[in-house]
Amino acid sequence: MKLVIALLFCAVTLGCGYGSSYNSGGGGGTSAPTVTQLTPSTANAGGPAFMLTITGTHFTSGSLIYWGTTPLTGNSVYGSATQMTANISSAMIANAGTVNVYVHSAGGNSNTKMFTIQ
Repeated sequence: MKLVIALLFCAVTLGCGYGSSYNSGGGGGTSAPTVTQLTPSTANAGGPAFMLTITGTHFTSGSLIYWGTTPLTGNSVYGSATQMTANISSAMIANAGTVNVYVHSAGGNSNTKMFTIQ
């Protein structure tokens, strides 16, 4: 009887995805990206559109840049595991303030870097 209970427990536990790969962290072992630098890191309010370069680590072809809470879908360009770019429109920098920029991938969200609009 103990053997049947033990086998049933193992079947349910492993069958539900609670094996070691389930608990390995975000994205099944994929590391979360890290943002180390924004280039440029500032712009003038009301200024022209520009290309933002994000430098960091663990970027993938499926990574997505966020401008505040707005995903830059169709505008996030994967360059390499350490660099991505996005076109920032003049409307996105129309008013002075700050915007948190981060990258999302299968491994999770990166840290944020602050972009200043002067």
